[in-house]
Amino acid sequence: MFSPAIFTAAFLLSTFATSSPVAIRQAEAYQIRGVSDPIYHLYLQAQTDDPSVPVLGAEASGDTFYITDTIQSASTGLYLNIVPDDSVSYKTLVFEETSTTTAWGLEGDTIITTTGSEYGRQLNFVGRVRIS
Repeated sequence: MFSPAIFTAAFLLSTFATSSPVAIRQAEAYQIRGVSDPIYHLYLQAQTDDPSVPVLGAEASGDTFYITDTIQSASTGLYLNIVPDDSVSYKTLVFEETSTTTAWGLEGDTIITTTGSEYGRQLNFVGRVRIS
């Protein structure tokens, strides 16, 4: 069973922090996790029966990602994109073969959409939470 949740994602890297968004591909991929209730320490991954659907789940099954102005799965090569034309106040996420969202950035260890992007500076996105 899955439940929608709004989450703020944190980039798990204790030795790397920047005050401005990055645009250089990282040499290593890292896990992305929720940092506040109700999804505290749940990790970004693809739904097992539909790899286009991002979900939050256990650390052991969490994927790793390269984060620049795009977010790419190290295991599948799929890109995390924001669904265009979502008319609600939150934006839905999807994994796709091509990158259509190039608005990602980092503020310290927090994943954001950058100020100059069509989304403006945002840090809350919609994901599904795996309920065990």
